[in-house]
Amino acid sequence: MTPDALKAICLGLNGTAETFPFNAETSVFKVSGKIFAISALDAQPLSVSLKCEPELALRLRAAHPEITAGWHLNKRHWNTVRLDGSLPDDLVREMLEDSYDLIVAKLPRAQQLLLDWPGTRKADER
Repeated sequence: MTPDALKAICLGLNGTAETFPFNAETSVFKVSGKIFAISALDAQPLSVSLKCEPELALRLRAAHPEITAGWHLNKRHWNTVRLDGSLPDDLVREMLEDSYDLIVAKLPRAQQLLLDWPGTRKADER
């Protein structure tokens, strides 16, 4: 995955903003002010830190050496993913979307509705 593709996926999720709270080189992608992805897009190798459910985080780390405990983050809830081409782009996209969903799921329902989040529609169907 390229830096441009990573950025496009993140910014393609409803209500997402790119911020630079740490330094000019580190993109922090947020939804409703909450972080779901962090990446130094110019770094080699490219990597991204993503929020993840703890049990899934452990399984992903065990299955893929490119996925490690979040660097400088809560290692229980964050993974750092090396994007050197070893992982399929579909898996990376899924992890990005999962990270976003974990954040949006904790937002008030009104904010979820404003974001037109699919999780809200699923809850309405029950």
